[in-house]
Amino acid sequence: MNDRPRQRRPAFDREQGVAIAQALFHQHGFDAVSLSDLTEAMSIKPPSFYAAYGSKAALFERAMHRYAAENALPVDKLLASDLPAAEALTSLLVAAAKQYGQDSLLRGCLITEGMRADDPVARNMAETIGEAGIQALRGYLDHVCPGSAQALADYLIITMRGMSAAACSGMTPKRLMEVAQLAGKLISLELAANDVAAGS
Repeated sequence: MNDRPRQRRPAFDREQGVAIAQALFHQHGFDAVSLSDLTEAMSIKPPSFYAAYGSKAALFERAMHRYAAENALPVDKLLASDLPAAEALTSLLVAAAKQYGQDSLLRGCLITEGMRADDPVARNMAETIGEAGIQALRGYLDHVCPGSAQALADYLIITMRGMSAAACSGMTPKRLMEVAQLAGKLISLELAANDVAAGS
């Protein structure tokens, strides 16, 4: 008879589970990651999963908040610099290009790609989390170029979302950077034209 005491399994680390889920969601997208994928990666059973996180969507929200805290573009910092507006906005695009293409597996922006999820709850969560950065950008543009702030904000948002999608599709970091730099040149021309119009 074996009298040795049974070894207890180590306690489940919920934050480590969030990190595991974040990587899965980022690599494959919310819709493609199943509950069984998550429980297998975390080495837990479905009842433990639900006890820890409530639902797949709730876990996705936690993963996006974790991603935002660690990896989100520093929009406020980049736009609060003393750089001229054209340079500051170009630096934002360049930072996006670098981030979206830097990892061979975790490409693009987790939150941006979450906005494309088929699941409406997950999609709305991603849109809500991403709204803070969008509002910061719009507030900056309202200050530096009120006449074309809306159009420029839309252009920048569409460009960054496009770069995220392109990165997920395998576009190289070099090409992403070229897109960012070209977009920056176009923004410089637009802002210069606005300055001329304002001074005339």
